Amino acid sequence: MIGYVPQGKSKRDETVTDTRHFSRIRVAAALLLFAAMLAAPDVSFAQESPFLTGAESLQSNILAWATPIAVILVMVLGFMAMSNRISWGWPIGAIIGIAVIFGAPQIVTWIRGMFAV
Repeated sequence: MIGYVPQGKSKRDETVTDTRHFSRIRVAAALLLFAAMLAAPDVSFAQESPFLTGAESLQSNILAWATPIAVILVMVLGFMAMSNRISWGWPIGAIIGIAVIFGAPQIVTWIRGMFAV
């Protein structure tokens, strides 16, 4: 049955049909790839500078380390202030410093917006 062609059809008709089928698959794959590129432009176009990528990585690493340290610091300073071992200025200063450290990206965005940079 190899090479069997039904009555009324030629081998050429099957080749044309197969080619059209594969071209539809190619068009569908291209549209799917284009939609994926639109959904993730940062990954697909890769136009970020190496400095920005390194700075964001450094920022995320610092925040990863600072989070448990800040929690422990607030607990210790709060306990010491409540037991009257230190003045309340130290815990308040620590909380303001923590707010500045964790709010740094928003502060930078705010300042850049003020100067239209």
